[in-house]
Parts: sequence; C-alpha cells; structure tokens
Amino acid sequence: MDTVSYLRFVMSLLAVLAMIFGLLWAARRWGLGLMSPRASGRQRRRLAVQEVLQLDARHRLLLIRRDDREHLLLLGHGDSLVVERDCPAPEFVPIVPKPESPR
Repeated sequence: MDTVSYLRFVMSLLAVLAMIFGLLWAARRWGLGLMSPRASGRQRRRLAVQEVLQLDARHRLLLIRRDDREHLLLLGHGDSLVVERDCPAPEFVPIVPKPESPR
C-alpha cells in the first residue's frame, strides 16, 4: 500500500467517527430517548443527590431529594441506613446589611 491509500484510510476513519459523534450529539441535544430516561426533556427530575460527605474510606453520608422531601442516608460497604427521613429543607433568608445610623 502506498501513502495515498493510507491517507485515504485515515480520512475515511475520521469521517466515520465524526458522523458517529455527530449523531450521538444530536440524539442527546434533541432528546431522542437514546441517552436519557426522559424522552421529552421537559420533565423535572424527581430524584437528585443534594450533597455527599465522605466520612471514611468505607462510609459516606448522602442527602437525597425526592420531589419536595429530603432524606439523609448512611452508605457503607455492604450496608446502608436511613438516618433521617423528611429532613426539613433549609429556608433561604437573604442577608440584608443594616443601614448605619447618621451621626
């Protein structure tokens, strides 16, 4: 095989890879249901990991949100424990500086 054949092979391979990645990007972008369980992409996610705290090499605390409720879980090697159910969500209180009194 000569240099032109190798160059043609490499260019064909790059073109095929570019098409594959382009199709995957389009499927993800427009939510064709190939990459995500939510086909429409408009639904609000019901389950989320709010925070993770690694306690040691085998144990971690997870704060999980489901709909409008939060649960605190202790996960370890081979065991898990629900520490607290229905944790109250923290209330957001904006910090407003107090105006200084005129002297």
